[in-house]
Amino acid sequence: MALTIGFVLVPDYSLMSLAAAVEPLRAANFLAGRALYRMEYLTPGGGFAASTSGGGFDSRPLAQAGPLDLALVVAGGNPLHYHDAGLARGLRALAARRMALGGISGGAAILAQLGLMAGRRFTLHWAHVDALAELMPDLLIERALYVIDRDRQTCAGGIAALDMMCAIIARDHGADFARQVADWFIHTRPRLADEPQLSPLPERLSLRDPRLSRAVELMFAHLADPLPPTRIAAQVGCSPRQLQRLFRSELGRTPGDHYREMRLTKADELVVQSGLSMLDIAQITGFAGAAHFSRLYAARFGLPPARRRQALRSQSGKIPGEVGAPSSNRDR
Repeated sequence: MALTIGFVLVPDYSLMSLAAAVEPLRAANFLAGRALYRMEYLTPGGGFAASTSGGGFDSRPLAQAGPLDLALVVAGGNPLHYHDAGLARGLRALAARRMALGGISGGAAILAQLGLMAGRRFTLHWAHVDALAELMPDLLIERALYVIDRDRQTCAGGIAALDMMCAIIARDHGADFARQVADWFIHTRPRLADEPQLSPLPERLSLRDPRLSRAVELMFAHLADPLPPTRIAAQVGCSPRQLQRLFRSELGRTPGDHYREMRLTKADELVVQSGLSMLDIAQITGFAGAAHFSRLYAARFGLPPARRRQALRSQSGKIPGEVGAPSSNRDR
């Protein structure tokens, strides 16, 4: 009997993330020569559900969903600011019917805010992890590509959806068949669940000197409690003067400038993705106080943090507290 998987589409969802989940199921049906999986597309009100790219699917109202073996919430944009009463009712009704639930990209954030991820390990797109963890510190969030924990199945979005679907197909029909599905998409090595979502920080910055790599990793690990340059230098095995030269040679800036940029970048992520107060964000990113943080933030981004948050939500055409995200974060 074919398993029915419902894809619950939330405004600002990424077509790539959805396709990476749907296409392996279609390929499994084709390669098996019979229907192994049946797909349904659902939204709170039904009708055409457009993705950020404009393409999309015709959907049925969530309230009319039949029995599902798995319902996956597909959400991009800023799911922490998406609130829809119809979606909440529909997802809680599925949970009450003991249907398995999951999320793609930001989908798990929506489930978590409805209380539907309590006691379950899960993952979501890296852009939302810190903000959700600050809002709900008791959640069992993992920075994995995908997590399958009993009746909750989640992935980080993008190509991670393909990896998760290969794992689900392997569970249902064996690893050899899942390998055939992966090969169909030239995906020669389905990744393991616990592989990282992001490349290591030194690789992203193309750092050559291992001492500089360790220094940058130390900085990233201590955003809330910044380390003095002398301590960083001592821990990576060089003098403060050598550390200065390494930063200027490979990154074109001083250690202090780079450290401040890292902290401001993380602060901007929290300003955009969360509803945390500016004082909380200042403390999380290691600034002395809200006023000091606001001055440095405005110098870097052109607006004080509170005004930037308000401006980005206004640009999205949404009311704060409902759907809202800057365009740079929407296509995941």
